[in-house]
Amino acid sequence: MVTRRQFNEAVTGFWGFAAPIYDTQVVQHWVYRPAQDEMVALVTKHASRRVADIGCGTGILADRIAREVRPEAIYGVDFSDGMLAQAARRSASVQWLTAPAEQLPFDDGSLDAVVSTSAFHWFNQPAALREFHRVLAPGGFAAVATLSPRQHLLSLPTQWLTANRFSPSHAPGPTEMRALFSDAGFTVDDQHRVRRPVWTQLVSDLITVGVKS
Repeated sequence: MVTRRQFNEAVTGFWGFAAPIYDTQVVQHWVYRPAQDEMVALVTKHASRRVADIGCGTGILADRIAREVRPEAIYGVDFSDGMLAQAARRSASVQWLTAPAEQLPFDDGSLDAVVSTSAFHWFNQPAALREFHRVLAPGGFAAVATLSPRQHLLSLPTQWLTANRFSPSHAPGPTEMRALFSDAGFTVDDQHRVRRPVWTQLVSDLITVGVKS
């Protein structure tokens, strides 16, 4: 039987190998930057002072938040040493931390914003959202951009690519994302598709924003 530890080791090993490809300009520009632009705008709008990027990868979003928003504290959290090694070379302004999304290294109510892009399908989603809620101060928000097919048939290859036995909701649709946030204690404040070029929209990502009351 596969254990959670074995699964984490497999995932972190893969991303340690894939980090240089993930970091290329073409991949970042077309795949990841649209959602990251929206996260930067959200953090700016809320004037969040203590921010964590969960599943931060090579640190592009966390570094942008540090430079463009200038919060008091910005943390990049990932479970892959390979990704974090790349991130540490990018910025000394961000505090890089090794931890799973389901067990964050923050005190209760210690953050104003938690963001996550293109990583949610790797998490135990209910557990991760409960952790996001725990570490946020009242009034703080969590924003998650995740794979979310527009059509049911398109969900099949997406779910196959992201499937693991620990995260049964790999590519949740809008209704399911709202339910996941509500079950974790959030009030859903906004939900919309990431604004992308038309040719990238067959299988798009969805941003859901929840506020801690």
